[in-house]
Amino acid sequence: MAGRTVTAGETAVAGGAAAGTSAETTLRDVLPVGEENGTFVGRVWDPARGAPVPVAYRGTGLWDVSQLAGTSATLMERADLAAELAEVYATEPTWHIEEVRLPEQATGPVSVSGAGPASGAGPASGAGPASGAGPDAAAAAGDSAGRGEAASAPVLLAPVDLQVLKACGVTFAGSMIERLIEERAQGDPARAQQIREEMQAAVGVDLSAVVPGSAEAAAVKEQLLGLGWWSQYLEVGLGPDPEVFTKGPVLSAVGTGDAIGIPAFSAWNNPEPELTLVVTAEGRIAGVTLGNDVNLRDVEGRSALLLGMAKDNNRSTALGPVIRVFDEGFTLDDARTVSIELTVEGASEAAGGDGYVLRGLNTCGSLSRTFERLVDAALGDHHQYPDGCVILTGTLFAPTEDRAVPGEGFTHALGDRVVIENPLLGRLVNTVGRTEELEPWTYGVRALFADLARAGLQA
Repeated sequence: MAGRTVTAGETAVAGGAAAGTSAETTLRDVLPVGEENGTFVGRVWDPARGAPVPVAYRGTGLWDVSQLAGTSATLMERADLAAELAEVYATEPTWHIEEVRLPEQATGPVSVSGAGPASGAGPASGAGPASGAGPDAAAAAGDSAGRGEAASAPVLLAPVDLQVLKACGVTFAGSMIERLIEERAQGDPARAQQIREEMQAAVGVDLSAVVPGSAEAAAVKEQLLGLGWWSQYLEVGLGPDPEVFTKGPVLSAVGTGDAIGIPAFSAWNNPEPELTLVVTAEGRIAGVTLGNDVNLRDVEGRSALLLGMAKDNNRSTALGPVIRVFDEGFTLDDARTVSIELTVEGASEAAGGDGYVLRGLNTCGSLSRTFERLVDAALGDHHQYPDGCVILTGTLFAPTEDRAVPGEGFTHALGDRVVIENPLLGRLVNTVGRTEELEPWTYGVRALFADLARAGLQA
């Protein structure tokens, strides 16, 4: 099938491979190498110190900045971080990007979310997920602090640690409509297209042009109530208050080059490419990164009260590759205009897959609410986050193209390679596996603090 150019939120199917999504992806492929003047921070598992350390990144170098702060959360609180890192960039880097591995390339039993993956933790390239991490890796997973044999090289991790993982839903008109369809289909993908057509005929108004919380939005609500089409999804899409939920526990995010997971109980699911705000304890948006708010459409479609089951599973949040810190060359206003490209590449037919390729686009300029409004809803006098938080801002992308069965739309297949990218921010690359069969999450706050103490670092 021939590919086609897509507009915001659309999808397309094409034969062939997506460029740059092979298993040979390296750090050079995912970091924004061309942004020679940008200010970037992330996290690396340092085998010499036996601990994750915050790093600064620029060009082809990575600098250990644990002398400024022992964690990403504390580093992002520094008011003059961009200026401090400008001085760091004038020194010799700690590592060249060729020396640092992605999790899927790492060797040695180092546990997943906090300290990098165990050997064999990721799914097999292009052929679906591995059946498990293997006995050696499984044994190492029990050592949650990763204090066994160290990884043989530094490993890039998710760029956040102690920040709470928050996310917003229904922040675009397109995703609002798809959530309503999920609800009315009660999780049955076969009914989705019929309901989509019925809704378009019934509503008769361009919901994307309606400002949430406005008088016009209130009038639309009354109209839709009269038609029997009102829903909790339209309430958070058009009403005064956005949907904000906790996406996952602290330290549970995976980074680029790691596996994301789909639980066995889900048969209708998709990636959600999103710009992610990195927010300090005081509510200051200090930078942004890329995120994948992995979504189980069938679970949430059964009931909105199952949101936790649909959103919070092992390996259901991917962030990275690095945080772009705001400076004179890239500001919050620049972030408002970011467009994020998505490519999902199925395993090749030779490897037992379908060779499917899906492409989509998320444009932040089409958000129904401002970044500041989303932060105010999450953090303020009503709720504090002493270690800061990250907020996935939602996506315009909602896949409706059929992948296999006509009328059932898109869903992930094991072995899918998911690439979320923007040239200013880098590439978030993950492979889909079965959640229950991937390396479990064992590296928590106690393990992190033990490793920091042993390395002589303070959180």
